[in-house]
Amino acid sequence: MPKITLEAARVNSGMTQQDMADKLGVSRSTVVAWEKGKITIKPAYLYAICQVTGFREDDILLPTKST
Repeated sequence: MPKITLEAARVNSGMTQQDMADKLGVSRSTVVAWEKGKITIKPAYLYAICQVTGFREDDILLPTKST
């Protein structure tokens, strides 16, 4: 299976950025920053993202942190 972006995993799961933020207990701006690669996703949050989206860690292409 080809990897998909974090945004695609979220959208394919039928969630808005706010929905994902609410499920993970973070702000919407944190989800935006993750999707844009502005901040790195901590392993615990990656695990939680997989739980709420139904995708495996290996399925999600994480953006590299931009400077």
